[in-house]
Amino acid sequence: MDQRRACLVDAFTTEPLTGNAAGVVPDAAGLHDSQMQAVAAELGASETAFLTPSDEADRRVRYFTPTQEVDLCGHATIASHALLADDGVLDPGEYTLETNAGVLDVEVADDGLVWMTQNPAEVRQIDEGDLGYRRVAEALNVDPAALTDIGADLPMAWASTGLPFLVVPVNFLEHLGKMAPDTTAVEELTEEFDAAGVYAFTFDTLEAESTLHGRMFAPGAGVPEDPVTGTASGAVAAYLERFGAIDTDAMTFEQGEFVDRGGRVHVEVPAAPTVDGVRVGGRAVTALDGTLLVPEHDEEEILEV
Repeated sequence: MDQRRACLVDAFTTEPLTGNAAGVVPDAAGLHDSQMQAVAAELGASETAFLTPSDEADRRVRYFTPTQEVDLCGHATIASHALLADDGVLDPGEYTLETNAGVLDVEVADDGLVWMTQNPAEVRQIDEGDLGYRRVAEALNVDPAALTDIGADLPMAWASTGLPFLVVPVNFLEHLGKMAPDTTAVEELTEEFDAAGVYAFTFDTLEAESTLHGRMFAPGAGVPEDPVTGTASGAVAAYLERFGAIDTDAMTFEQGEFVDRGGRVHVEVPAAPTVDGVRVGGRAVTALDGTLLVPEHDEEEILEV
């Protein structure tokens, strides 16, 4: 029976049991896909990062939800590098990380803040008219007026900085907070638009210094609601730049309060996010550190007829 160190690290927060919990296996070398998937399911975090050596970067990472592998995960990237820094494996400085979405730059700042530079942004407006707003509103279980009120200024869109999201602006925090999505309908939307999840947001925030408040739903990936989402934050920042909704290149996103896991994401948008990737940053704290027994991998027998 194999033994591996496995941690739960809360990202985008400094308080344990808040923010977004990520599983981290700091030494996953030699683990088979099925073993990683089993560990991710056992830990139960929305994503678990498995770190291995790399020939192309300082290290390789693969991300698994409880049900499937995903190409990129912001909060698990922040969590894993914060853990390595706490362990003394990483000093403040710049590092490279090989992911299924490409090689990314990660910086561990002197103050402990971890930054990841995401892929160049892609943003495409979705012009679905009133029917589209009604359908999205029904999927999110919200009054269509909450979307159309702000829709005159900001459209729904598909946005990606390595992982795509359907971005939906909402007029007020009250309407965002009362959303009780139909998971089947949301999953159908994300499949239709080739998105990992739906990120709904409002400029109506809890804290005056925050740029927006967001909620992210990804039932198709086994995550009904993600507390605080790094990859989506990068995509939404690129969306805001694309449609001229911001006048600053440094922002703070609120997320997680409606699932009692509040966290804060720092975002920096370069002058050309479609060329230079958006930077997403946050802090993290280890909530659980232990050893997990991993069953041996059994190759499936191939039957020949």
